Amino acid sequence: MYEGYLPVSEQDMKERGITQLDFVYVCGDAYIDHPSFGHAIIARILESHGYSVGIIAQPDWKNDSSISVLGTPRLGFLVSAGNMDSMVNHYSVSKKRRSADAYTPGGVMGKRPDYATVVYCNLIRRTYKNIPVIIGGIEASLRRLAHYDYWSDKVKRSILLDSGADLISYGMGERSIVEIADALNAGIAVKDITYIDGTVYKTKNREIIYDAIELPSFDMIKTDKRLFADSFYTQYCNTDPFSGKRLYEPYPNGIYVVQNPPAKPLSETEMDEVYALPYMRNYHPSYEDAGGVPAIREIKFSLISNRGCFGGCSFCALTFHQGRIIQTRSHDSIIKEAELITKEPDFKGYIHDVGGPTANFRAPACKKQLTKGACPLKQCLFPSLCKNLEVDHRDYIALLRKLRELPGVKKVFIRSGIRFDYLMYDKDRTFLRELCEHHVSGQLKVAPEHISNTVLSRLGKPDVSVYRKFVTAYNQMNAKLGKKQYLVPYLMSSHPGSTLKEAIELAEYLRDLGYMPEQVQDFYPTPSTISTCMYYTGLDPRTMEPVYVATNPHEKAMQRALIQYRNPKNYDLVYEALMKEGRQDLIGFDKKCLIKPRRYGGGKQAAEYRRKKDAPKEQRKKKKTIRNIHKKASKK
Repeated sequence: MYEGYLPVSEQDMKERGITQLDFVYVCGDAYIDHPSFGHAIIARILESHGYSVGIIAQPDWKNDSSISVLGTPRLGFLVSAGNMDSMVNHYSVSKKRRSADAYTPGGVMGKRPDYATVVYCNLIRRTYKNIPVIIGGIEASLRRLAHYDYWSDKVKRSILLDSGADLISYGMGERSIVEIADALNAGIAVKDITYIDGTVYKTKNREIIYDAIELPSFDMIKTDKRLFADSFYTQYCNTDPFSGKRLYEPYPNGIYVVQNPPAKPLSETEMDEVYALPYMRNYHPSYEDAGGVPAIREIKFSLISNRGCFGGCSFCALTFHQGRIIQTRSHDSIIKEAELITKEPDFKGYIHDVGGPTANFRAPACKKQLTKGACPLKQCLFPSLCKNLEVDHRDYIALLRKLRELPGVKKVFIRSGIRFDYLMYDKDRTFLRELCEHHVSGQLKVAPEHISNTVLSRLGKPDVSVYRKFVTAYNQMNAKLGKKQYLVPYLMSSHPGSTLKEAIELAEYLRDLGYMPEQVQDFYPTPSTISTCMYYTGLDPRTMEPVYVATNPHEKAMQRALIQYRNPKNYDLVYEALMKEGRQDLIGFDKKCLIKPRRYGGGKQAAEYRRKKDAPKEQRKKKKTIRNIHKKASKK
């Protein structure tokens, strides 16, 4: 019925002459056949290796028959919650239900369950007792071992146990899923697939676990926060595919959850092959009547040029998922995809983005990473520049120039994150010039996150002086080019380490900048990040030092309000925060003050304020009285 798309119904299977699929992929997102979506990549990879795959997108988890619409797969079910953790998809940081879901037709909320991976697997198990179930995607990847779950406010077991699945394919999964498929196809029982990098399995046989680090047991870490932090940091230091060790976590009843080392990164040729697969590059046509799937808008005319990030931000889970080694596509691969984009009927001449987790990373941090991996105990950019880091934008500049020259392309934007500290460490200012001249549309979004060095040290960000230098360099370059383009800084409130003192420090910086952000991100404790570990334990797992954590909703509201202190709705919260910290000096009429005194408050300043504000009204009254006297006099 829908030629070119993967089967989504028995009718599709019949038209393709398929009597039984090899795999059925159950996904929490709508079916979008585009390489920005994990289900599309994994399904197309398997297809390229000779396996047939069908898609059940957003099944009705309250109806057992919804999981049987494509029949019984020959080799197994693949399950993913989608491109986001289902809880992040559903809830804001204040745990309020979101109103829309960009990954659902029409943006409708509620088409997937909370903890979708677990629910889908339990749905499968009610009908198919013994068939292999392999879980993957961001939700499974970041919950692969015991983890703190913000929404239930407790330590949860490995998702492998709660879901009843047989294996987790963690990380990006292209290598491991093919090895799993080949093993199942060769007749190897799923319980014996214990040897594949990038997978997690469970066993009761301690003897088969070799060359591995034993983590504290689940029973220990769910009651001891210090042990939890220690266990987390052991995991964090073993996320590299070259140096990472096998880990295992003991559970009650003699169960062990075993994490094999991460899969090796893809070579440039392998990356090119992944993105050259026959994607339809759009959502499934059956969603058209619902208005399509909103998520396609952000990525349809964007290009993914790299994976991985050696930035090492504490609040980011990329280290656990994609890793720190940069993997890139060739120029030819990206140009070919760009040419496909220009032929789309609704292409208007604008490529929306060329990047990845960090747009201006186009090579591993240093040559050592290609053979020995990323340093387990050191960062490339934090707390300062590593002497071995190779800073070079030339390849990225060359790629952008080629894209700008393509027929039909009017403008090439860069909207994914620019790492400004990496840019500043490049003594050659060619990239900064071309960025300002060709790739910014009035505003450039960057992510300093904060300006207090106390908080920045917990965020894994460089000293604020680096950001200040970047702001100066950016403004000077725009002035030189005769352009009026501005910086839009992403800022985060209530990150571990931030007290009201640091929040006020950030407000003062914004005052001096003359800028108030329209949006502020309150820190969101998502699974498997250093910041989330700090939030839960009150300890920095890197040093085991105590860290202040704002957990009280009212204090978090005050920190957030301080960033938007000009908003009248925030006045009471800002006033309370300033009074609590003894910063009455910031309440007044001086240009250095954040807010004015209360309209009917006490004190000489408030009285003077009322006098000045009421003076024009009194003068108008006097003038009106005089006019009336003159009128009466003239009538007489």
